[in-house]
Amino acid sequence: MDLLRSRTASLTWAVPMLMLSTSGLAQAAEPDAAENRVPRPNFVLLMADDQGWGDVGYNGHPVLKTPALDEMAAAGLRFDRFYAAAPVCSPTRGSVLTGRHPNRFGCFSWGHRLRPQELTVAEALKTAGYTTGHFGKWHLGSVRSGSPVSPGGSGFDEWLSTPNFYENDPLMSRRGTVVEVEGESSVVAVDAALEFIRRAAKDGKPFLAVIWFGSPHTPHVAAEDIRALYRDQPEKLQHYYGEITGIDRAVGKLREALQDLQPRWPRSFERLAHNTLIWYTSDNGAQGPGSTGGLRGRKGSLWEGGLRVPAIIEWPARIAQPRAIDIPCGSVDIYPTLVELAGAKLEEQPQPLDGVSLVPLIDGKLQERRKPLGFWVYPAKGQPMRSRDLLQQQRVEAAAGEAPTVPAEDRDAGKIAQQYPLDERPGHAAWIDGRWKLHRLPGRGHDAQFELYDLVADRAETNDVSGEHEEVVVRMQAALDEWQRSVLRSLNGEDY
Repeated sequence: MDLLRSRTASLTWAVPMLMLSTSGLAQAAEPDAAENRVPRPNFVLLMADDQGWGDVGYNGHPVLKTPALDEMAAAGLRFDRFYAAAPVCSPTRGSVLTGRHPNRFGCFSWGHRLRPQELTVAEALKTAGYTTGHFGKWHLGSVRSGSPVSPGGSGFDEWLSTPNFYENDPLMSRRGTVVEVEGESSVVAVDAALEFIRRAAKDGKPFLAVIWFGSPHTPHVAAEDIRALYRDQPEKLQHYYGEITGIDRAVGKLREALQDLQPRWPRSFERLAHNTLIWYTSDNGAQGPGSTGGLRGRKGSLWEGGLRVPAIIEWPARIAQPRAIDIPCGSVDIYPTLVELAGAKLEEQPQPLDGVSLVPLIDGKLQERRKPLGFWVYPAKGQPMRSRDLLQQQRVEAAAGEAPTVPAEDRDAGKIAQQYPLDERPGHAAWIDGRWKLHRLPGRGHDAQFELYDLVADRAETNDVSGEHEEVVVRMQAALDEWQRSVLRSLNGEDY
């Protein structure tokens, strides 16, 4: 609790019905206290695991069946240039929670933890009166009770989560207690989220529900009834396509349920779906049999195929006309967007953000992005985190009556034991500014090579135009260098 106080003491809120308590946490007034009050939006954040930009019907896939996602894309905002903050899973998930590039808090690769010093979107929204829940893949620490980097330690009131990707009939952790859940993997997460959402609607509370699917990560094992839709495909593709259609069915179930629910706001006759923002995306580009839609590179790389992912926002109350968005946006933008939409005003943002609020874009008032997007794969090994094995061990310990333990990696997640030189830039980095994308490719020693691509004319990054636009390279190189220096200062702990 002391850590949460320190991270939220500088927040003041613009919603008139909120009062600041002496602890620095905002408390929400009961909805019934103000009949004329406009209700705050609800938020549902959906994320697939390894779904490529081309792995949806609405982006032209010739085989995949994704009717729910296609409907969302046709009804809301379809992002044609949406970027995961990193080309692998854990870092991108950390960026969603914080609005910051994951290198700032040492989440370099898969299996790395979230620093507990980071202010998460769940913690920020809780101070504005929201109830919060996480369902599905976590992959930013353990899912043990008492861990500072579990969903509960990161601001979520309710959670049914797994340490990493998961399959059908999974073991999951319900607030630290391991349970076995039956069902198709994506539907399992949505069903748990709907329990949480129904309680919130009954209580008249705005909610944040984060649903992170375990598909279509390997191994690909589709439910048999969904796999049957692809009988004419090779067996490997039957399972891969089936897992994505499994996600789509779960999303369809969620959307239908929201249509059936009515919030407990006075004088409100709309269904819950009307004022619920659903944001769908993926944590990185395609792997295995997945489709990049013709983009260069795949999961693990900073080429477009590793970073550009499907993304949709559906929100009937605020998005009446569907639009396709070709402005660069990314997972780092989710945090500042939700904080603004919740009615929050930050008197002082505790840590520098890499994302921007997309509220002007949602309202049709943003024509270009002024803040570039930075990417940087810092050379670091991933850390194995086998969900079922870890949860089975946790269950055995509980059955034996052993007190819950917190892994050393979780306990030490906030320690800043290493200082990184500000003048070193190891690994591949990239900088997107409007139509331009600059790659900083590692060379020998301190040397680096730079390549420039015009993503409007050449989204597949086949033609390096650095020689034709030297002034653009110089400008973007300087901006990238300054950003990397800022990231290193954060990594060294200067933000705390």
